[in-house]
Amino acid sequence: MRSTFRKNRGLIILLLDILVIILGYVLSVAFLNQTDELDLILLLKGIAINLLVYQAFLNIFGLYQNMIEYEVGKDYIKYIFVSVISIILITIFSLIFKLAYVSFKINVLTGIFISGMLIVYRLFLRSVFTSNRKIINNKKNITSKNNLLIIGAGMGAREIIISILNNRSDKYNIIGLIDDDKSKIGHKILDIKVLGTRYDIPRIAKENDIDLIFFAINRIDPLSRKEILNICQETNVKTRVLPTTESVIDKQGALNSLRDVEIEDLLGREPIYLENKNIRNIIKNKVVLVTGGGGSIGSELCRQIAKYNPKKLIIFDIYENNLYDIQMELVSDYPKMNIEAIVGSVRDKACLNNLFSKYKPNLVFHAAAHKHVPLMEKSPLEAIKNNIFGTYNVAMCADTYGVDKFVLISTDKAVNPTNVMGASKRVCEMIVQTMDKKSKTDFVAVRFGNVLGSNGSVIPLFKKQIAKGGPVTVTDKEITRFFMTIPEAVQLILQAMTYAEVGEIFVLDMGKPVKIYDLAVSLIKLMGYEPNKDIQIEITGLRPGEKLYEEILMAEEGLTATKHNKIFISKPFDFSEDGLREGLRKLKKLEYNDKYSNKKVVEVMKSVVSTYKDYEEFNRQSKEEKNNE
Repeated sequence: MRSTFRKNRGLIILLLDILVIILGYVLSVAFLNQTDELDLILLLKGIAINLLVYQAFLNIFGLYQNMIEYEVGKDYIKYIFVSVISIILITIFSLIFKLAYVSFKINVLTGIFISGMLIVYRLFLRSVFTSNRKIINNKKNITSKNNLLIIGAGMGAREIIISILNNRSDKYNIIGLIDDDKSKIGHKILDIKVLGTRYDIPRIAKENDIDLIFFAINRIDPLSRKEILNICQETNVKTRVLPTTESVIDKQGALNSLRDVEIEDLLGREPIYLENKNIRNIIKNKVVLVTGGGGSIGSELCRQIAKYNPKKLIIFDIYENNLYDIQMELVSDYPKMNIEAIVGSVRDKACLNNLFSKYKPNLVFHAAAHKHVPLMEKSPLEAIKNNIFGTYNVAMCADTYGVDKFVLISTDKAVNPTNVMGASKRVCEMIVQTMDKKSKTDFVAVRFGNVLGSNGSVIPLFKKQIAKGGPVTVTDKEITRFFMTIPEAVQLILQAMTYAEVGEIFVLDMGKPVKIYDLAVSLIKLMGYEPNKDIQIEITGLRPGEKLYEEILMAEEGLTATKHNKIFISKPFDFSEDGLREGLRKLKKLEYNDKYSNKKVVEVMKSVVSTYKDYEEFNRQSKEEKNNE
């Protein structure tokens, strides 16, 4: 039946609609006609007028282009709308030409009959085709279906159910719904029953041998999302998430918008609120330079800066592939924006001077840096060349060419550094503080911890290891880190920029530190595996220079609150500017002399950064302090 219908779809639907229109009109006339006899000629004229008008509007609204088995509510509303405007037009004709059997009452009743019958027979056909497809698919794939539990009994869940019933009924067997609104329990959405609340998830998953969980609540506070996903972890069932309401109404549809659960879903952060007016006032119609603009933080800075309508956005990066990618993305999203993508290194003073001389940026965000701790331990001179003297070069150009604000992107590893990378960033902060005292440019630094999903960060590594079947490698079972999403960090960087005045180091509130081992366990569970059974977790030992516990503030630094509850200002760290200059001179001597051993480079770095500590001794002390708490 279905194949025959497909071959002759247009003709069959047209004939059925003609029959419905004729039947609707004849029934109305028969019901409302007060005379004993009907004038056949006038009746045929009425039929012709109704056919002409209804068919015209059905075609105008493209309803013959619909596939009946995929029609939804908005399509049925169109049939009602077609009837309404047809009633109005036919009534106007009857008044002008004084037609019999087309009175206002007859027209209204005809419209009700026609719209009702059009919708009913389409719903019937849709039900028949869907049922046939279910039977066929069940026969073909009876053993391949995944038992599915959907969390949420709202719009997101409804759209997912519709999509599955129409297109994926061969892959998913929907067991039921979960919703914390107890009044919904026992009720159904499209014949799928609400089975319980979040606290029933483990029981229901076990009793029904659930293979997949879809989290379909698109309007929920972060803490509740975290709590529900933590419960899902207990089931060891793979969980997927519908991100936002926009995903439901997106043309891709709710089912295609589902993604794997990310660790940021489990952070339970409240949304960050910005003073967008202040940010816009600083960026709008300004020339903005982002060094390292192709990197994780740099590219997100470019995305968010673009929203505030800068006069020109200059993206500067040594790695051309990343640079090209962010340029193409922004050109697509902001076709009218003036964007310059320039390949170059912050080590190259001549290149930087040409750049600043030509474009005269008003704002500089300095994100270019080497950031990988183990790699910099093996190549400490590269950290000195790129991080320290790269920052020095950009800062000097900012001063020379009268930049309004210079923002250094720093790190929590600059606090009591135990590695070359962290120590190099601490020197960068010292350069910024020194430059601010003698320059008209506002120099500031923004310090934060690890960002989720950045290039080389632990989460993408874990995902690759899980995809290969393990093991997932963790350096120490007790190691902790502060985490923030890339968009969160960049939003706070932009907000901190609006507070910049006198060489401050801004510290972002990263929340509570997270155990890396716990992250590994959560990610394995959310991918549907059991830790240390399906996927092994291997403890590899701390790497050279790696801290067991990261710190955001030095012990001797205090915090001053700002207008934003997640941004603080650290008390300036006292250091000798003469000592810094002498230290830079020593480091400069090292920069172009490869005969120095890594040990010699570290010794010089320790003479410049008084808080630089041996990582093994530091970790031993940190462990003792933790045990004594």
